[in-house]
Amino acid sequence: MRKSVVIDYLPESVQRYRRGWAIVVVDVIRATTTVITAAASGRRCFPAPTIEAAQVLAQRFHDPLLAGETRGEMPAGFEMDNSPSQLAARVDTHRPLVLVSSSGTRAIQEASLCEATYLAAFRNHSATAAYLVQHHPRVAVIGAGSKGEFREEDQICCAYVAGALMDRCYLPENQQTAEVIERWREAPPAACLGSRSVDYLRRTGQLRDLDFILAHVDDLRAVFTMRNGEVEMIPESQFSNVQPRRVERTRSLQQVGFSEY
Repeated sequence: MRKSVVIDYLPESVQRYRRGWAIVVVDVIRATTTVITAAASGRRCFPAPTIEAAQVLAQRFHDPLLAGETRGEMPAGFEMDNSPSQLAARVDTHRPLVLVSSSGTRAIQEASLCEATYLAAFRNHSATAAYLVQHHPRVAVIGAGSKGEFREEDQICCAYVAGALMDRCYLPENQQTAEVIERWREAPPAACLGSRSVDYLRRTGQLRDLDFILAHVDDLRAVFTMRNGEVEMIPESQFSNVQPRRVERTRSLQQVGFSEY
């Protein structure tokens, strides 16, 4: 079977890949980073598409941790924002996380209706690609987007995953996919510093999340999937030793045109 990969964005685009595709959802700033961080710590994690859905879902659990944001605001009655750095600092990992976000958790919900759903961020892009090579010949890597935009951080992560698949003989499904891979696959994560998502974190005093994201790149050798509405971790021991080519991406901020953020 011909192996192919496509890059797309926005939750609405997921429906194009309902049959025959494995979906990889990417929302680096911040939903997929947050849920991956939760599951990696051993915390149960349940993404929800809306505030109302999150509140209903939380009723299933004893002492849940309601977290998230919509349109940049933490909903009333929620305990914390959609923040991977805050989550990583917490010690109450016995509490199930119910998370909602403006775009990322909606994309996850849409993807969970497809044949196979995975979650990726800078933390696990190489492991995700390695697993996909072993299990799926057709892969759609979808950036969650924000306000109709395909943000730089998501383009970079999508390019990392899709570019690694191309190294294993996958063909780009269209010109947009080829262009995103060509532009971003060897860029360092810090190339996202011009993103509007980063500007939002700066304006709202949440740069600790940016620090966390840039300090945790390819540090998890695990794959994260959706099963029955819950994020589940597949450790490296459960998939092949065959790994895609890993690209050195440790260039300094000065080398990509940023002296500080």
